[in-house]
Amino acid sequence: MKYYVVDAFTDTVFHGNPAGVCLLEHPLADALMQSIAAENNLSETAFVSPAPDGGFDLRWFTPTVEVDLCGHATLASAFVLRHFGQGVRDSVHFHTKSGLLTVTFDGERYCLDFPARLPAPVELAPEYAAAVGCEVEEAHLSRDLLLVARDEEAVRSATPDFDALAALPLGFGVILTAPGEEADFVSRFFVPKGGVDEDPVTGSSHSTLIPFWATRLGKDIMVAKQVSTRGGTLYCEQRGERVGIAGQAVLYLTGELHHTR
Repeated sequence: MKYYVVDAFTDTVFHGNPAGVCLLEHPLADALMQSIAAENNLSETAFVSPAPDGGFDLRWFTPTVEVDLCGHATLASAFVLRHFGQGVRDSVHFHTKSGLLTVTFDGERYCLDFPARLPAPVELAPEYAAAVGCEVEEAHLSRDLLLVARDEEAVRSATPDFDALAALPLGFGVILTAPGEEADFVSRFFVPKGGVDEDPVTGSSHSTLIPFWATRLGKDIMVAKQVSTRGGTLYCEQRGERVGIAGQAVLYLTGELHHTR
C-alpha cells in the first residue's frame, strides 16, 4: 500500500507532529492495522479507504491502541488526499469513530471541524502535580484530564513522570495548559496509557482546550501553541458544539508498505 509521513501543524519539516498515512484500496483487519502502527512507531498511523458516498473512512492507531479522535493524523490524511491524485479539491469528509469530520482547505492551511469536549471541574488531587512534574492550580475532565499550570514557563519546564501519569485513574491522556505569552494559550499532552509518552502537537486535545479557554478568555478566535520539543501552532475557533482547528502541514516521506493479509 502507499504510505506517507506528514509533519502536521507546521510548515517546516522535523517540527509539528509526524503522522503516518496508509492509503487502502480495501479495509484491513484490525489486528493488521495495529501491527502496522506498532511497526511505524509514530504517535498515530491513519488508515484511509474510500467510502461509498465519495468521502473516506478514517481510523487512527497509536503503537498500542486504536483511538477515537486524532487531529494531526486527520490533517495529514487530508494533505495526502489533496496532493496525491485522490480527486480531492476544496474539502474532504471522513467517516470516523467520532462521527463525520470535515477538513476544508484555505490556501496552505487545513481547517478541521471537530466536536467540542468542554471539560468539567474535578477535585485537584495531590498526585497530579507529582505526575505532571509541576505545580497545578486546577483540574478538569473530559476524555482527557486537563491540568492548569500557573504560566507558560511552568508548562515548558514540566518534567512528567510517565509511569505516574499512566497510573492516574482519570482521563485517557493528560493535558497540561496555561495562558500563553505570545499565543492565547499553550499546552503539552501526555498519553502513556495509549503508548505515547508525549504527543508533539495534538488536535484532539484542542477539542477540550478550545471550549475551556474560550470560556476563560471570553473570545472565540484564538491562536494556540503546543510547546513540546518539536512544537506546533494551531489556529482555533469555538463554534458552539463544534470547534475549528487549523494548521499547515509538510511532507516528509513517501513510500510503500509490504504486508501479508
